[in-house]
Parts: sequence; C-alpha cells; structure tokens
Amino acid sequence: QVQPVESGGGLVQPGGSLRLSCVASGSAFRSYTLAWFRQAQGKEREFVGTVRGSGGGFRSYYADSVKARFTISRDNAKNTVYLEMNSLKPEDTAVYYCAVGGGVILSNVRNPGAYSYWGQGTQVTVSS
Repeated sequence: QVQPVESGGGLVQPGGSLRLSCVASGSAFRSYTLAWFRQAQGKEREFVGTVRGSGGGFRSYYADSVKARFTISRDNAKNTVYLEMNSLKPEDTAVYYCAVGGGVILSNVRNPGAYSYWGQGTQVTVSS
C-alpha cells in the first residue's frame, strides 16, 4: 500500500520561497508518476505539476500559473518528491496534495482521477 506523506507547508511572505516534500512507500517508486495538486478554500482541486516515472523519462510538466516559479524534483533513492516554490504569491495559498499514480499516460497527468494514492495535504499560506 502506497501512502504519501507531505511535509513542509507553512506561512510565508509574498515573494518568498518554500519547499514541500512527499515521501511515498512502495518498491515500484521509480515507475510512479508523482504530482502535486492544490485546493484553495472554496475552489476545486487544481493541477500544479507532475514528474513522470521511468517510463516517461522523469520529465516534468507544470500548470501555466506556476511555470518558471515552481520546480518538481524526485529522489528515487529516498522515495521522495519535492516541490520547490519561489516568488510565492497570495493566490498560491492553498492546501497542497501529493498524488501518486502508476501507468499514468501523458495526456492524463493533469487529471486528479489518474492518481490512485493521495497524501493528507499540507497548508501553504502566502501573506504579509
């Protein structure tokens, strides 16, 4: 059973940086597609970014709203995926979720339904 566990959320000022981590168990970690989603209060869950598994060349893809500000990376030896967030804006405030999926095709990486395992979420608040 894969159980992602996020950490690293908190309060940060606009323009600041934060790094989220997510540890997920499972011997097939290298093959998993790992994604970050977020959900602001009163809004639907939205795609932030993803890094594909070995079958997808470990390539990363991002939502337009975070491109050039956020970076996803993975450490397969530690079963961990990271979300490095820079130049944070108040509109980045949300609960951030780590998601893990096997066999996620490229056309489906932005679809929450493509991921089988979800973390409990970690709050990120951007405010002065």
